[in-house]
Amino acid sequence: MKKFFGEFKTFIKRGNVIDLAVGVIIGGAFSAIVTALTNNILMPIINWVLLAITGGKGLEEIYTYLNKVETVDLEGKTIIDLESSIYIDWGAFITAIINFILIALVIFIIVKLINNMNEGAAARKNMFAPLTKDEVKKLRAEGKGKDEILAIAAARKAEADEAAAKAEAEAAANAPETEQQLLCEIRDLLKAQKGDK
Repeated sequence: MKKFFGEFKTFIKRGNVIDLAVGVIIGGAFSAIVTALTNNILMPIINWVLLAITGGKGLEEIYTYLNKVETVDLEGKTIIDLESSIYIDWGAFITAIINFILIALVIFIIVKLINNMNEGAAARKNMFAPLTKDEVKKLRAEGKGKDEILAIAAARKAEADEAAAKAEAEAAANAPETEQQLLCEIRDLLKAQKGDK
Protein backbone atom coordinates (compact mmCIF):
# COMPACT_ATOMS: atom_id res chain seq x y z
CA MET A 1 0.00 0.00 0.00
CA LYS A 2 2.89 2.34 0.86
CA LYS A 3 4.45 1.64 -2.55
CA PHE A 4 1.14 2.42 -4.27
CA PHE A 5 0.83 5.82 -2.55
CA GLY A 6 4.50 6.56 -3.28
CA GLU A 7 3.91 5.92 -7.01
CA PHE A 8 0.73 8.01 -6.88
CA LYS A 9 2.65 10.88 -5.23
CA THR A 10 5.33 10.69 -7.95
CA PHE A 11 2.62 10.65 -10.64
CA ILE A 12 0.88 13.72 -9.19
CA LYS A 13 4.15 15.66 -8.89
CA ARG A 14 4.81 15.42 -12.61
CA GLY A 15 4.42 18.77 -14.33
CA ASN A 16 2.48 17.43 -17.30
CA VAL A 17 -0.27 15.99 -15.04
CA ILE A 18 -0.84 19.43 -13.49
CA ASP A 19 -0.74 21.03 -16.95
CA LEU A 20 -3.30 18.50 -18.14
CA ALA A 21 -5.58 19.23 -15.18
CA VAL A 22 -5.34 22.98 -15.80
CA GLY A 23 -6.05 22.38 -19.50
CA VAL A 24 -9.14 20.30 -18.73
CA ILE A 25 -10.51 22.91 -16.29
CA ILE A 26 -9.88 25.81 -18.70
CA GLY A 27 -11.26 23.74 -21.58
CA GLY A 28 -14.48 23.09 -19.64
CA ALA A 29 -14.90 26.77 -18.83
CA PHE A 30 -14.06 27.73 -22.41
CA SER A 31 -16.60 25.22 -23.76
CA ALA A 32 -19.28 26.79 -21.53
CA ILE A 33 -18.43 30.25 -22.91
CA VAL A 34 -18.65 29.05 -26.52
CA THR A 35 -21.92 27.20 -25.84
CA ALA A 36 -23.38 30.37 -24.26
CA LEU A 37 -22.21 32.40 -27.27
CA THR A 38 -23.83 29.92 -29.64
CA ASN A 39 -27.11 29.47 -27.76
CA ASN A 40 -27.65 33.05 -26.63
CA ILE A 41 -26.24 35.15 -29.47
CA LEU A 42 -25.74 33.17 -32.68
CA MET A 43 -28.74 30.83 -32.55
CA PRO A 44 -31.29 33.66 -32.07
CA ILE A 45 -29.81 35.42 -35.10
CA ILE A 46 -29.89 32.18 -37.14
CA ASN A 47 -33.48 31.48 -35.99
CA TRP A 48 -34.50 35.02 -36.92
CA VAL A 49 -33.05 34.57 -40.42
CA LEU A 50 -34.74 31.15 -40.76
CA LEU A 51 -38.06 32.60 -39.59
CA ALA A 52 -37.78 35.27 -42.26
CA ILE A 53 -36.96 32.67 -44.93
CA THR A 54 -39.31 29.82 -43.96
CA GLY A 55 -42.06 31.95 -42.50
CA GLY A 56 -42.53 30.18 -39.20
CA LYS A 57 -39.94 27.56 -38.27
CA GLY A 58 -36.74 28.39 -36.46
CA LEU A 59 -33.77 26.09 -36.12
CA GLU A 60 -35.12 24.75 -32.83
CA GLU A 61 -38.27 23.50 -34.56
CA ILE A 62 -36.68 21.67 -37.50
CA TYR A 63 -37.52 18.00 -36.96
CA THR A 64 -37.88 15.00 -39.23
CA TYR A 65 -40.50 12.76 -37.63
CA LEU A 66 -40.03 9.01 -37.86
CA ASN A 67 -43.02 8.33 -35.61
CA LYS A 68 -45.24 11.32 -34.77
CA VAL A 69 -47.45 11.12 -31.67
CA GLU A 70 -50.13 13.80 -31.39
CA THR A 71 -52.06 14.73 -28.26
CA VAL A 72 -54.73 17.25 -27.35
CA ASP A 73 -53.81 20.01 -24.93
CA LEU A 74 -56.06 21.63 -22.32
CA GLU A 75 -57.42 24.12 -24.84
CA GLY A 76 -58.44 21.35 -27.23
CA LYS A 77 -55.67 21.96 -29.77
CA THR A 78 -53.83 19.05 -31.35
CA ILE A 79 -50.10 19.23 -30.57
CA ILE A 80 -47.14 16.94 -31.19
CA ASP A 81 -45.91 15.10 -28.10
CA LEU A 82 -42.12 15.30 -28.52
CA GLU A 83 -41.47 13.02 -25.54
CA SER A 84 -43.40 10.15 -27.11
CA SER A 85 -42.48 10.89 -30.74
CA ILE A 86 -39.41 9.53 -32.53
CA TYR A 87 -37.71 12.25 -34.54
CA ILE A 88 -34.41 13.57 -35.88
CA ASP A 89 -33.53 16.90 -34.25
CA TRP A 90 -31.72 18.78 -37.02
CA GLY A 91 -31.57 21.95 -34.93
CA ALA A 92 -29.52 20.30 -32.17
CA PHE A 93 -27.22 18.78 -34.80
CA ILE A 94 -26.63 22.13 -36.54
CA THR A 95 -26.06 23.79 -33.16
CA ALA A 96 -23.39 21.17 -32.32
CA ILE A 97 -21.69 21.81 -35.68
CA ILE A 98 -21.67 25.58 -35.03
CA ASN A 99 -20.22 24.96 -31.53
CA PHE A 100 -17.48 22.76 -32.99
CA ILE A 101 -16.55 25.30 -35.68
CA LEU A 102 -16.44 28.14 -33.13
CA ILE A 103 -14.30 26.15 -30.66
CA ALA A 104 -11.92 25.04 -33.45
CA LEU A 105 -11.66 28.63 -34.75
CA VAL A 106 -10.92 30.14 -31.34
CA ILE A 107 -8.37 27.40 -30.49
CA PHE A 108 -6.69 27.96 -33.87
CA ILE A 109 -6.46 31.71 -33.18
CA ILE A 110 -5.07 31.14 -29.67
CA VAL A 111 -2.44 28.62 -30.90
CA LYS A 112 -1.48 30.98 -33.76
CA LEU A 113 -1.04 33.89 -31.32
CA ILE A 114 1.09 31.77 -28.97
CA ASN A 115 3.25 30.54 -31.87
CA ASN A 116 3.71 34.12 -33.12
CA MET A 117 4.74 35.24 -29.62
CA ASN A 118 7.23 32.35 -29.35
CA GLU A 119 8.69 33.12 -32.79
CA GLY A 120 8.99 36.79 -31.87
CA ALA A 121 10.75 35.91 -28.61
CA ALA A 122 13.15 33.58 -30.45
CA ALA A 123 13.84 36.26 -33.08
CA ARG A 124 14.54 38.86 -30.36
CA LYS A 125 16.78 36.38 -28.54
CA ASN A 126 18.88 35.72 -31.66
CA MET A 127 18.70 39.31 -32.93
CA PHE A 128 22.33 40.09 -32.12
CA ALA A 129 23.81 36.64 -32.87
CA PRO A 130 26.73 35.81 -33.03
CA LEU A 131 27.45 38.47 -30.35
CA THR A 132 27.21 37.29 -26.75
CA LYS A 133 25.06 39.06 -24.15
CA ASP A 134 28.16 40.50 -22.51
CA GLU A 135 29.39 41.92 -25.83
CA VAL A 136 25.98 43.50 -26.48
CA LYS A 137 25.96 45.02 -22.97
CA LYS A 138 29.47 46.37 -23.52
CA LEU A 139 28.48 47.92 -26.87
CA ARG A 140 25.40 49.51 -25.28
CA ALA A 141 27.56 50.87 -22.47
CA GLU A 142 29.76 52.44 -25.14
CA GLY A 143 26.68 54.28 -26.44
CA LYS A 144 26.03 52.18 -29.54
CA GLY A 145 22.45 52.07 -30.78
CA LYS A 146 20.46 49.05 -31.92
CA ASP A 147 21.26 49.62 -35.62
CA GLU A 148 25.01 49.91 -34.93
CA ILE A 149 24.99 46.72 -32.86
CA LEU A 150 23.05 44.91 -35.59
CA ALA A 151 25.65 46.07 -38.15
CA ILE A 152 28.49 44.78 -35.94
CA ALA A 153 26.66 41.46 -35.50
CA ALA A 154 26.11 41.18 -39.27
CA ALA A 155 29.81 41.90 -39.93
CA ARG A 156 30.84 39.27 -37.36
CA LYS A 157 28.46 36.74 -38.93
CA ALA A 158 29.83 37.49 -42.41
CA GLU A 159 33.40 36.93 -41.12
CA ALA A 160 32.38 33.62 -39.53
CA ASP A 161 30.60 32.49 -42.72
CA GLU A 162 33.64 33.44 -44.82
CA ALA A 163 36.00 31.54 -42.48
CA ALA A 164 33.72 28.48 -42.59
CA ALA A 165 33.55 28.62 -46.39
CA LYS A 166 37.35 28.93 -46.60
CA ALA A 167 37.85 25.97 -44.25
CA GLU A 168 35.38 23.91 -46.27
CA ALA A 169 37.20 24.79 -49.52
CA GLU A 170 40.56 23.82 -47.99
CA ALA A 171 39.15 20.52 -46.76
CA ALA A 172 37.72 19.83 -50.20
CA ALA A 173 41.06 20.69 -51.86
CA ASN A 174 42.99 18.39 -49.52
CA ALA A 175 40.46 15.56 -49.76
CA PRO A 176 41.25 12.68 -52.10
CA GLU A 177 39.44 13.02 -55.40
CA THR A 178 38.64 9.35 -55.86
CA GLU A 179 38.22 6.24 -53.77
CA GLN A 180 41.37 4.86 -55.41
CA GLN A 181 43.43 7.78 -54.09
CA LEU A 182 41.90 7.33 -50.64
CA LEU A 183 42.83 3.65 -50.59
CA CYS A 184 46.38 4.48 -51.73
CA GLU A 185 46.74 7.03 -48.90
CA ILE A 186 45.50 4.48 -46.34
CA ARG A 187 47.96 1.87 -47.71
CA ASP A 188 50.84 4.36 -47.50
CA LEU A 189 49.89 5.26 -43.91
CA LEU A 190 49.80 1.56 -42.93
CA LYS A 191 53.20 0.96 -44.56
CA ALA A 192 54.63 3.96 -42.72
CA GLN A 193 53.33 2.59 -39.40
CA LYS A 194 54.89 -0.84 -40.07
CA GLY A 195 58.19 0.88 -40.97
CA ASP A 196 58.15 2.81 -37.67
CA LYS A 197 57.76 -0.42 -35.70
